[in-house]
Amino acid sequence: MSLVAVIGGGLAGCECSLVLARRGVAVRLYEMKPQRYSEAHGSPGLAELVCSNSLRSEESTTGVGLLKEEMRALGSAVMAAAEATRVPAGKALAVDRELFSAEMTRAVGAEPNIELIRREVLSLDDPELAEASAVVLAAGPLASAPLAESLALAVGGKRLYFYDAIAPIVSADSVDMGVAFLGSRYRPEDHDYLNCPLDEEQYKAFVAALLAGEKVPPRDFEQAVHFEGCLPVEEMAERGEMTLAFGPLKPVGLTDPRSGRQPYAVVQLRAENREGTAYNLVGFQTKLTYPEQKRVFRMIPGLERAEFLRLGSIHRNTYVDAPSVLTPELELKARPGVYLAGQITGVEGYLESAACGLWLGLSLAGKLGAGPAVSLPPRETALGALLGHLRTLPARRFQPSNVNFGLMPSLNRKAKKAVRKELHAERGRESFAAWLRSLEPVDVEETR
Repeated sequence: MSLVAVIGGGLAGCECSLVLARRGVAVRLYEMKPQRYSEAHGSPGLAELVCSNSLRSEESTTGVGLLKEEMRALGSAVMAAAEATRVPAGKALAVDRELFSAEMTRAVGAEPNIELIRREVLSLDDPELAEASAVVLAAGPLASAPLAESLALAVGGKRLYFYDAIAPIVSADSVDMGVAFLGSRYRPEDHDYLNCPLDEEQYKAFVAALLAGEKVPPRDFEQAVHFEGCLPVEEMAERGEMTLAFGPLKPVGLTDPRSGRQPYAVVQLRAENREGTAYNLVGFQTKLTYPEQKRVFRMIPGLERAEFLRLGSIHRNTYVDAPSVLTPELELKARPGVYLAGQITGVEGYLESAACGLWLGLSLAGKLGAGPAVSLPPRETALGALLGHLRTLPARRFQPSNVNFGLMPSLNRKAKKAVRKELHAERGRESFAAWLRSLEPVDVEETR
């Protein structure tokens, strides 16, 4: 029987372990709790939810709603546990955190092919790992310092990041192009940015709203994140009313075609994908709460009706430069036989982490002869779009992302926002069904 070592008993690690074990692969699942806890964890249970009890929208016309459908179709243990422990949350799927962790811990403990080992793995060169056919590192965003150092040695220190400075992303067709204009500060002939111009009154009102907006209080271990390279936009505003106008909002080299003059300040949006369907707000990493981000950032001219595909944040999050260091199968290029799963790959969110572990489990089972060969899902699907994000080399530094329709190929047709979402979901559902049919028949329920 093949043996796979999985490091980390979070969502990705548990999902991957259960997929493999239910297909007849022996798994050693290493979890450092309760021997040692990260700065954010406090329970010995597996799959502990530390930030929120929400698994987000259930609506099929959202990226995460579509991802849930796909995970259910693939026999996800995380989705089964969530259904068993859900609490009322309107159109969202939320769970009782303690019951959810207990259910996942029970499922792992009830699986005869999983050996749960409660100890910290300090290095990818741990002698016990040498016995495994494959090693899966699913240590999450708060991997311990020794293990992170071992990973850094494997990928090169500059390709392992310890803090997220994430700017919001908006859907391109939700930007008012009667206000925003294309242009570049230093290359007038280029149209690399969308520019949202502000006059003096609009700028000062925006700065005041930034300063007054409700912020997410940082945890103690996140205080060091506020270094000059990724200051929150509101912290820059605190340094003086004109700081932003001379920084990320400087209008130098830009002319508003409506007035023929240089604006007082300019918010720049940079394309997030080749299709130009999504744009990020340059320099807008933030600690504002999600509702406040929507309220304050919609004060920017041209973004009054902005649809946010991702909201901004700054927090500790250990992750690799996935497009550079991972193969499409999530294997370390520098360490064949070592795979990554979950948030350490650069996916963001509970469901995205679990989905990553689920797909890797299916893929490894196929490679080990314990199931059908599993190809990458089409990028039109939620799972395929998420995995595709991990292998797309961008012009800028790679950043983690939640699943969203902006990661999918363009529809290549104009449609209203509500219709566009339905079209994305319908196309994704059809593509996923076709991909599922292309796999050799396997009864998911019989593997439980």
